Amino acid sequence: MFAQPASTRLSPPRQRRLAMLLAIVGVAATGSAAHAEPSVALDRASISLGAFYADPRIDIGADTQFGRLDTPSSNPKHTTIPRIKADLLIGERHGLAFDYYRYDKNYTPTLSGQTIINGQPVTGTATADADLRLDLAQLAYKWWLGADKDTFGIGLGAAYYSARLDGTATGLVNGVSATARDSVSEHAFAPLLEVAWCHAFTPQVRMYLEASGIKKNGGTINGHIYGGNIGVEWFPFQNIGFVADYGISKIALRRDSSRDADLNIRLTGPSAYVKMRF
Repeated sequence: MFAQPASTRLSPPRQRRLAMLLAIVGVAATGSAAHAEPSVALDRASISLGAFYADPRIDIGADTQFGRLDTPSSNPKHTTIPRIKADLLIGERHGLAFDYYRYDKNYTPTLSGQTIINGQPVTGTATADADLRLDLAQLAYKWWLGADKDTFGIGLGAAYYSARLDGTATGLVNGVSATARDSVSEHAFAPLLEVAWCHAFTPQVRMYLEASGIKKNGGTINGHIYGGNIGVEWFPFQNIGFVADYGISKIALRRDSSRDADLNIRLTGPSAYVKMRF
């Protein structure tokens, strides 16, 4: 009474083929799940707070209302630049990476060419007190290749940079000391390309190599920003660790308008972060 109808019974060859198909599907699913596991060199989400102890080399040239403002081959003292980074892994192979820092320092550049203060030519040498502020923010989508202890990432995204130079010039006009202020600023978005390699010696000790490039063509602002760094991560605690790296950033921007401006900055030095992972 429990016999199956002839139309629903499977012949022995069909049973073997079905069993083989189920086995293949099971193995494939198991292999896919194992392959889909993210690399131990990556975190699901992390935030790094720290600073870049930079050795700057700066060249600035800007047309202002009181003449040409230049700082040829200026090499100020080491400076500490606050920096924040964040990473988010989406699924097993995709992610987002964010990086931001601000450089804000005072300089005493020289004035070249014809210096004008309040519409009058300056006699003798004029002095200036200038402040440079540079903001750089990067957001990239990353695709991670590899698994286990090594992974390689390719990132595409956008960068926002803003540069501002404020200056105060002081000189003699008709034998009387005169002072004038001016400001040159610009900001723009540009495409970003990133590459990265991460290796985990253990889940607590890892190293990484990163490089990025930003290129801006067209409009009044042109130039490029390149950077790279190598670092080591150590997690003495499950979710809190420390990061140390050494990096270089090369920034070259030019504004072509009625008042031209050039900015060339090279920052090199170590960085240190506290990293929180989730």
